[in-house]
Amino acid sequence: MTLATRHWDRLGNGGLTFTELGFGTAPLGNLYRAVTEAEAEAVLEAAWAAGIRYYDTAPLYGFGLSETRLNRFLRGKPRDEYVLSTKVGRLLKAATPDTRDGIGKFFDVPSRKEVYDYGYDAVMRSLEFSLERLGVDRVDMLFAHDLDVFNHGSRTRLEEKLNELMAGGYRALMELREQGVIRAFGAGVNEWESCQWLTERGDFDIFLLAGRYTLLEQEALETFLPLCEARGIGIVVGGPYNSGILATGPRPGAYYNYNPAPTDILEKVARIEAICTRHGVRMVDAAFQFPLRHPAVVSVIPGGQGLGEMASNLAAAGARMPAALWADLKAAGLMRADAPVR
Repeated sequence: MTLATRHWDRLGNGGLTFTELGFGTAPLGNLYRAVTEAEAEAVLEAAWAAGIRYYDTAPLYGFGLSETRLNRFLRGKPRDEYVLSTKVGRLLKAATPDTRDGIGKFFDVPSRKEVYDYGYDAVMRSLEFSLERLGVDRVDMLFAHDLDVFNHGSRTRLEEKLNELMAGGYRALMELREQGVIRAFGAGVNEWESCQWLTERGDFDIFLLAGRYTLLEQEALETFLPLCEARGIGIVVGGPYNSGILATGPRPGAYYNYNPAPTDILEKVARIEAICTRHGVRMVDAAFQFPLRHPAVVSVIPGGQGLGEMASNLAAAGARMPAALWADLKAAGLMRADAPVR
């Protein structure tokens, strides 16, 4: 199987070529469970062998562990053959095992406390630290990480952080792009509203939007995605399975938005799954393929903790969707009528 690619060049600087299936490396930071070095290496090598050439990481993922695991994997790989993104907005401070952040979420990771900082100096320092952990000379894209209410707790606090970025970190990102240190920048968030706020105030290239343009949720079509189309802004879709429920189905304990799924979501997913089944389509395949129908989307990056999940993602990337599936989902009121499906 040859993975499909999408070339994106908003600035006329040669742009970047993404594989439609990318690799989100949060699970390699021991998110929710510890992954051995051998397991991490095996899934990364399987991804490369399958043709995946876009890798996204962040300092947060395992408090540096995801980046250092990529270091070992990418060593010796031709640098021009893959696209690499990491994130800014958090600096990691040494802590003790009992005072570290992420207890119960990240396992067997360095003891660190995260310090949110979207200022000019923090962005520059964060990139330096990431380059050291990754062992590379450059990254292609930087995303300002977690500028959303979900992480900052209130709209007021979020606005403070958004303004902090625009007053400081944005200038650093602009300089890095102008100097050719990075090819593009944007934000990696769980809420499209923050992306729109930034787009209306700055010259952003690309956003990593997690969980907010999926088979289950298309509110971003209201105003944000049309704005992206008008400005040539690319979208990397993270969380295409909405934390798992579109992959597992509406079984007891299924996760949606990082938490056990509420009843209304379970019921809606059950209806989606029934229509997929009627068309002989795995719901997880439809969930992967759906966002790729939007012209702004350049890549979809489900996480992959093991070889089984990697195999499932590869199958989804190569799946064919009958046009009647989308028509039936729309007719049932389970998808927006204006969602692109060709």
